[in-house]
Amino acid sequence: MDSVSQLALGASVAVAVAGRRVGIGRAACWGAVAGTLPDLDVFIDQGDPILDMVLHRAETHALFWLALASLPLALLVARLHGQAALWRRWWAALALALLTHPLLDAMTVYGTQLALPFSNHPYGLGSVFIIDPAYTLPLLLGLALALARRGPGGLRANAIGLALGCAYLGWSVLAQQMVTTRAQAALAAQGIAAERLLVTPTAFNTLLWRVVAIEGEHFHEGYASLLDAGPGLAFDRFPRRLDLGAAVAGLDGVQRIQAFSKGFHKFSEEDGLLRITDLRMGQEPRYVFSFAVAERGAAGLHPLQPTRKLGRRPDLERGLPWLGRRLLGEPLPPPR
Repeated sequence: MDSVSQLALGASVAVAVAGRRVGIGRAACWGAVAGTLPDLDVFIDQGDPILDMVLHRAETHALFWLALASLPLALLVARLHGQAALWRRWWAALALALLTHPLLDAMTVYGTQLALPFSNHPYGLGSVFIIDPAYTLPLLLGLALALARRGPGGLRANAIGLALGCAYLGWSVLAQQMVTTRAQAALAAQGIAAERLLVTPTAFNTLLWRVVAIEGEHFHEGYASLLDAGPGLAFDRFPRRLDLGAAVAGLDGVQRIQAFSKGFHKFSEEDGLLRITDLRMGQEPRYVFSFAVAERGAAGLHPLQPTRKLGRRPDLERGLPWLGRRLLGEPLPPPR
């Protein structure tokens, strides 16, 4: 999730666990710090754009390492504030602030390596978008009231904000399952034998969902709103160009994206550059993570070291009006 959400979650959790004992202001401050710490890995340059992608949300997001780091951090903070006797309370607050960060990240589609060093599997449920005001605003409001009121009333407001945020995450999972069931029925009715199915929300909401179905050499993309008048779901079909992928199958970057995207990827060639694209983040034809891995010359293809990131952000001028209207159930084709 975005930095504001993580900061708010860390602060809210710390206030809920330790605010009454160590002080609401102190708990909020250090909870915000702990909720932000795992994302400092974005400042690590791995020397290659693909490595920067797949190694983000790795060791700094691993539950094992964060649990180990929580104790020395708690002892340091308790001593700093002259509250050594309350180290256990600080430990509980900061451990939860640290651990809830990757757990929240795992609700998005990106991929969070929670189980390191035992497994590098990128967990990504994909039931919430990376930025969703409906999740973040209750946390911020409850936290603001806690800091303004202090005392039992403030703690109660913070707890309500935290509960609403958790309830929203639960709703997102339920909504995802509803759309998944609808998508599976639509695919079957249209004779599309999907090998893999991705259902993830569009930007800033959990009402309009993007559906991607992998079928061999092609993938199908469709959109389903919970406010649609009927259960039908239209799909557009696009090539994956696996023939291009065969020529670069042995490259480390290609193998990493194939694993990290869990098979939701395509290949393309433009201006002599052969690229691999993660289909999970973006919409056809604009994707955030697209990488040139080889260049075609007179002697054929040769690998690029380092690879080049060629991803494109969505066209907000066209995309946001479409998003608002499609979210409300208007049957509009997506902007291409």
